[in-house]
This record gives sequence, structure tokens and C-alpha cells, in this order.
Amino acid sequence: MKYISLLGATGSIGMQTLDVIKSHPDMFELVAFSSGKNIELTRKIIQEFRPQLVSVAEKKDYEQLKQIFPDICFSYGLDGLIEAAVFDKADILVNAVIGSVGLHPTLQAIEAGKVIAIANKETLVTAGHIVMDAAAKYNVPVLPVDSEHSAIFQCLQGENPKNIERLIITASGGSFRDLSRKELEQVTVDDALNHPNWSMGAKITIDSATMMNKGLEVIEAHWLFGLPYEKIDVLLHKESIIHSMVEFHDSSVIAQLGTPDMRIPIQYALSFPERLAAANGKKLDLAAIGKLHFQPMDLERFRCLHFAFEAGKAGGTLPTVLNAANEVAVQKFLNQEISFLQIEDLIEKALNSHQNILNPSLEVIQEIDLETRKRVSTLL
Repeated sequence: MKYISLLGATGSIGMQTLDVIKSHPDMFELVAFSSGKNIELTRKIIQEFRPQLVSVAEKKDYEQLKQIFPDICFSYGLDGLIEAAVFDKADILVNAVIGSVGLHPTLQAIEAGKVIAIANKETLVTAGHIVMDAAAKYNVPVLPVDSEHSAIFQCLQGENPKNIERLIITASGGSFRDLSRKELEQVTVDDALNHPNWSMGAKITIDSATMMNKGLEVIEAHWLFGLPYEKIDVLLHKESIIHSMVEFHDSSVIAQLGTPDMRIPIQYALSFPERLAAANGKKLDLAAIGKLHFQPMDLERFRCLHFAFEAGKAGGTLPTVLNAANEVAVQKFLNQEISFLQIEDLIEKALNSHQNILNPSLEVIQEIDLETRKRVSTLL
């Protein structure tokens, strides 16, 4: 039995993690979780899984839930997130929150010796050097949950990392993959949220449409697998069947294939090094699919991917600026305050106006993150 603490239980990845736990009750138990403001769904999760500790975002919800479930421990805010992350009964922390709020709980969980199943891109993007150094210091595995990084991780099992020629991360292209930049000027929020392959939360779906999601994954891959950016490529693959590939220096390429179902990489991270049967998983039928298509990425068309490569290569605090500016810009788009292409404009302005700081401490990263959010909020 593996005991799970889940941050971001009411989000897309969180709910699919709960599906995996529910499908294997003899293997996994949810002992702690955090949620945001969806208290109705939080109550349902508590009733079904009966965890020992629950953290919520706001104090008023904490007070309400304490009255309803007197036998369960509750907490709230950032302290509550950390409390859930380091809960002593948990073996594995699944970090599925959205945004840089996931950084502190991850670092605390590493110090507590928890296995980290990471679905929170921003943790590695903003402070990858700090997180991976801490993981090495405390001998804690950091297991990828994203389908692309899970694919690379699976392809590397039994392989010598010295033999890697390059990582090939695949991208569906998002909601607007077939539109010209001229056509992008008129797209709406509803258009952007209509992803052709995956069912994800709003923020990640918008990031997929701008290709920032893939840019963040490139930076993540750099930290997870210890490779320079020159050895990381992105390939447009509309079907989302090949989740990523690894090319070795003998010209062999190993790929991981599967249907677009996030429960598969989530389950692999939880069960590693074992593989469990997929409950109700749709089998991959290549004969029915018939053809797979690939195209090179156009970095002029997908400018956010270009920004991510450049910020990643520069290092220092630029990835923090990239992430913070993107979070603010995406929220402004979702609020219909800016157009789709203005997301890129705000990110570019934030990057160009920043004086990079190399090898930043955690305190510096937090300061730059806050400063960037304030600056981007006033750029309009």
C-alpha cells in the first residue's frame, strides 16, 4: 500500500489522480489533500475517500468544513498546503496545483523525504536548480506526471543517460494549430478552451494554445533529465499518440505511445517501478488510426515556445519572469481583458525589461516573481 498526499485535488490532474487511486484501492490510499475554492467538490472527495488531513485555500471554508467533518483535521492557506505536503502518513506527494504556489510545498516535502510525483510545471520552471539540488541532497526521487516527461522517463528505463543524443518532445499544437497569426487576432476564450485532444484545466489549455505549455515542458525536461537545451527538440504531432521520444547516439529512437489519457502517466508515477493494469483504459489501435503526422515547430508562429527556449538558455531569473508574466497574461485573457495575441506581447515586454540575476536564491526568485506579476498587471 502506498499512501498519497495530493495537492490540487479538485483540478483536472487531481481528479484523474483520484480516479487512479479509486481504481486500485488495494495499492493506493489518499491520506491528505488540498483544494482551492471548489468546496462542494471538496466535500464529495472527503465523503468518498475519508482522508486524515484536508487543506483549503480560505479560512471561512476551513471553519465550515471543520464543523461538518469533526473527525478530520483541516488547515488552510500556504501553511495548509505545506502541512498536506509533508503529512507524516504520506509516502508520495502528487503536486497537481497550478502556478508557482506549488514550489514551497514541494521543497518542504523533499526535506521530509517524500517521493515527489510532479505535475506542477512552475515548480521546476521557476526554481529547477534549487528543487533538483534538494532532491539529490535528500536522495528523493522526482517522478514526472506530465505525459511528455513520463514518456521520456519510460523510454530511459534501463538506458545509460550518457548515450542520449536528444529528447524529442511532441506537441499537439493546441486549439489554434491550423490558424495563421492573422486569424489569431479574432479568437475568443471559448475558442481557446476547445482543445482537440486533451481534457485539461483552463490555464493549461490556454498555455497549449499559445504553446507556452510546451515551452515550460522544455525547461522542465532540462531539469528532470539534466540535458542542455541544444539537445531538446519539439515536434508537432497532431494525433497525440506518440507522447515523446528519445534519440540515442547510435541513431536509435525509442518512443512511448498511448491514447491521450492522463491517468496512464499518473498511474505510472504512483506505481513505479511497477506497471498496473489500466482500469477502463482505451486500448491503442494503430490500425484504426492508420497514419501519424509530424511537422517541425515554427518558432515565429509559436512565439511563446521561442521565449521559453531563450529564457531557459539564459537561466537565472528569466524563467521566473517568463512563468509569472504568463500566469498574469493568461488570467487577463480568461477575464477577457486582453486579446489572445496580447498574451505574447505582455510576456515579451516583461522579459525585455528584466535585468537577469544568475544563480538566484529562493528569496530572490520569490521577489522577482512578485515584482513581475505587479509589473505585468500594470503594462496595459
